Amino acid sequence: MMTNHPDIEIYIKNTRLSSIVDWLSARFEQFEPTASKGMLHQYEARWQQQRFAVAIHERALGKSWISVWFQSAHTPWQIDLECAREASEKLNAQVRCIASGWQEGDDPDEWWRVEKGQETKIQWVTD
Repeated sequence: MMTNHPDIEIYIKNTRLSSIVDWLSARFEQFEPTASKGMLHQYEARWQQQRFAVAIHERALGKSWISVWFQSAHTPWQIDLECAREASEKLNAQVRCIASGWQEGDDPDEWWRVEKGQETKIQWVTD
């Protein structure tokens, strides 16, 4: 049985912020900006009558990676990998997410790389 991660975070490579916002605006019942400062953008999403914060950080890792952090366990996805699959398909981009739900003893450098329908476990220290 799969349990929901307490939050969902993915990293999207070489994708425009506007494309990510378009995807999320279509995905959620509501997706509205709440704050923006520099490369950090805050949004409020609504899904199945629940509201939660979403943070999008441009250049989260180098110049290539944008972090998208859904700050809730109540999202359309149970685990990060499900979100990464959808993002990769909708945005035609490489997406990475942690291989586990950040439990004690997990390898913090073990990630999923999702691209063109392929999923590969990798060690990701930095690019």
